[in-house]
Amino acid sequence: MAKKDVLGRWGEEHARRWLEGQGWQIVDVNWRCPGGEVDLVAARGGSLVFFEVKTRTSTRFGHPVEAISAAKLARMRRVAGAWLAANPTHRGRIRLDLIAILAGRGTPEVEHVEAVG
Repeated sequence: MAKKDVLGRWGEEHARRWLEGQGWQIVDVNWRCPGGEVDLVAARGGSLVFFEVKTRTSTRFGHPVEAISAAKLARMRRVAGAWLAANPTHRGRIRLDLIAILAGRGTPEVEHVEAVG
């Protein structure tokens, strides 16, 4: 597994634990369909949220938030729709959010950006 893949998996696990600590119920992890993958699906307070997790060790090549392009948002919307079609019992307000993690030296910095798309 490539170093960036290891970092990405670590970031997704860190985000999952962070969200649980914030009172979120994790509904699904790394759900895949032909159109792509959703990193995390979580529920809280009547909202069902599809999370993209971006992890970087520094901002040398930009902040993790900058990795969310219009094409990525469109893919997130399609995959969220496919997830909802495959899981028709889950309803509520739907949102696409981002968890940005800077995992350099010391304690990782976690930023939750709501309603990215």
